[in-house]
Amino acid sequence: MLVDSVPEQRAETAPAPPRRPAIRSVGLLAAVVVLLLVAVASIAVGAKELSVAQVLHGLFENSGTYADVVVDERLSRTVLGLLVGAALGLSGAVLQALTRNPLADPGLLGINAGASAAVVTAITFFGVTSLNGYVWFAFFGAAAVGALVWFLGGSRGATPVRLALAGTAISAALYGYLQAVMIMDDAALARMRFWTVGSLSSATAETIRQVLPFLVVGALLAFVLARPLNAVTMGDDTAKALGADLNRTRALSMLAATVLCGAATAACGPIVFVGLMVPHIVRSFTGPDLRWIMPYAAVLSPVLLLGSDVAGRVVARPSEVQVGIITAIIGGPVFIFLVRRRRTAQL
Repeated sequence: MLVDSVPEQRAETAPAPPRRPAIRSVGLLAAVVVLLLVAVASIAVGAKELSVAQVLHGLFENSGTYADVVVDERLSRTVLGLLVGAALGLSGAVLQALTRNPLADPGLLGINAGASAAVVTAITFFGVTSLNGYVWFAFFGAAAVGALVWFLGGSRGATPVRLALAGTAISAALYGYLQAVMIMDDAALARMRFWTVGSLSSATAETIRQVLPFLVVGALLAFVLARPLNAVTMGDDTAKALGADLNRTRALSMLAATVLCGAATAACGPIVFVGLMVPHIVRSFTGPDLRWIMPYAAVLSPVLLLGSDVAGRVVARPSEVQVGIITAIIGGPVFIFLVRRRRTAQL
């Protein structure tokens, strides 16, 4: 009897196992609440000071000067920031898993460089002057470079190292082309100087309508790939043993990242560090499971982007600092910290 009672006593006093999924669910809900608060701040705060009553009047009356400022400018800017932030976070998470590099971002595979080169080509050689025209050139430039990186990286035999090397080489070549064209064409330099910084200030309902289908398709594809990408991060041999199709997963991952980053870059220019910082940081809380990393990245990346945009509007009133500058100022020190961390290279 005494022997039999010991296991029962131990079972009663043993601590319950940690409920990690429950903790992650609560954390994700808290992240959504923070995102809503930041979105409200993005609508309420701007370079032009408005009272709460004026903001509400602009939102619900939809007429007059306040509506022009709040609805036509701030609301469109906030919606675009939500979409672009989520796209950058998801594309960063996909690329970090694809390349098995926790410090990878969309710029690693030349996607940003492809979009920028296409825009400067449109300005210089085709006379495109409107943002709506930039969107299509930038998107197709990003898509073309994504396909080229996939081909040079070995297509069906592509490996993380080959893809990274191909992306780095193409980025260097395209940025050289970009600088050469801008030096020779003053008009291109004047227009590109604003676009390449990265900004949400030119957001319009038309821009949102143009990029929304691409962002939705890219996001859905990224979430579908979460499970096979989990296998890919464990190494080729393990992934094959788990039944993952390496070639298909890598090809679809390249497609998802290109569509997401290409559409985001087309809408507001290349914005750095968002796709690198957020997926890397949330991994320390969620663990390596992309089924959790992706939702967190899709929620917290817009928090960073919109928060930076709000800060840029406030620090230089009545003017503003572009969001790409703010994210670079924040991202530089964070990137150095991540690189210097002792365990930074582990997924």
